[in-house]
Amino acid sequence: MMYHVYLLRSKKNGTFYIGYTNNIVRRLKEHNSGLIGYTNKYMPWEIVYYESFLSLDDAKRREKSLKYFGKAYSGLKLRIKESLNKKEGAG
Repeated sequence: MMYHVYLLRSKKNGTFYIGYTNNIVRRLKEHNSGLIGYTNKYMPWEIVYYESFLSLDDAKRREKSLKYFGKAYSGLKLRIKESLNKKEGAG
């Protein structure tokens, strides 16, 4: 089984959300159906980045480092800055 740490962006206002899951397609549907408390007010969401791990512990550790340690999060945003600047569906 694979575990994924993901970065979502709200299409409504550009807010970001970081989480982890073992089924990224299902989890995005949950976020976009209002099943997740924090994210329901910022729907709809799009996945802008994800990383995959064989270990649940590794995924949890990576999610925590992105959520609570500014340098890891800032580094990720810098690494994917061109992706973050693209609009969905744009070439």
